Amino acid sequence: MRLTDVLISVVIPAYNYAKTLPRAVKSVLAQLGDAQAELLVIDDGSTDATPHVLEQLLAEHAGCFRALRKPNGGLSSVRNRGIVEARGQYLIFLDADDEMAPGALAALTRHISSNPDSRLIIGGHWSVFDDGRRVQHTVKPLPATPRQRVRGYLLDKTVSLSNGACAMHREVFAPGNYPEHLRNVEDIPVFAQVLARFPCSVLDQPLALIYKHGDSMRHDLKQSLAAGVGMVDEVFSSERMPEELQDLRQAFLAQRCLSLFRDCYSAGDYVNAKAFYARAVRADLRSLARWSYTRKAIRLLFK
Repeated sequence: MRLTDVLISVVIPAYNYAKTLPRAVKSVLAQLGDAQAELLVIDDGSTDATPHVLEQLLAEHAGCFRALRKPNGGLSSVRNRGIVEARGQYLIFLDADDEMAPGALAALTRHISSNPDSRLIIGGHWSVFDDGRRVQHTVKPLPATPRQRVRGYLLDKTVSLSNGACAMHREVFAPGNYPEHLRNVEDIPVFAQVLARFPCSVLDQPLALIYKHGDSMRHDLKQSLAAGVGMVDEVFSSERMPEELQDLRQAFLAQRCLSLFRDCYSAGDYVNAKAFYARAVRADLRSLARWSYTRKAIRLLFK
């Protein structure tokens, strides 16, 4: 396949997911066929059996996909390497513990043909739980303006995006790649800049099966605290966020503090929980009206 033939690149970052990596890889390989698509797997310095599993997959599916290994640098570094190494115009970042939904690549190809100006395609997905239960998440129509889209994503939570269930044109990374100093929530600055600056569209079809489990990075309090409120500065850097949307920063700072408050409260870290709640109120007094958080804050007075 020539460089100009590749429309979609699926990039699978792999770090210590040897058990689930074959499932993810095979879910993509089953759809490549004659499609204008490729698969690239990047091992981020795994310490488990991932290198051996990749060798087996490469032997079993010779010439069907590419793989490379790099020193451990975190998810952002893997995705940034994927942007450089991928040959497609559109990129999908599929986690190694998830699956591409059947028919996803064909549906995306048709959608791109009909919407050639779209630079972010948001699809639906299935959430798969440990007990085998599945919940389908459909896609709502996108708000019309960049302000409404950014506000819906960052503040109102009416715009939802999931890696593996969306495709991004490589042009969207011009304002900034994935911030490598963030070890989680690293996708929020990127998704926000795309919604703020580029044409977007929705594809109401499940594109991925996203597996929910307790040891996921998204549940790691240590990493959340490391990202802290500095993530807000990344989202609202002048390179990523247009000047006309900078007025949303304070409300998002409050939202971020409330999220960290909730995480700390749930983990029993009441000292940090109190500090983040107080900072949320200082950033935006409307935080007091968020009753689900305020009730927990009141309970902290007795802890």
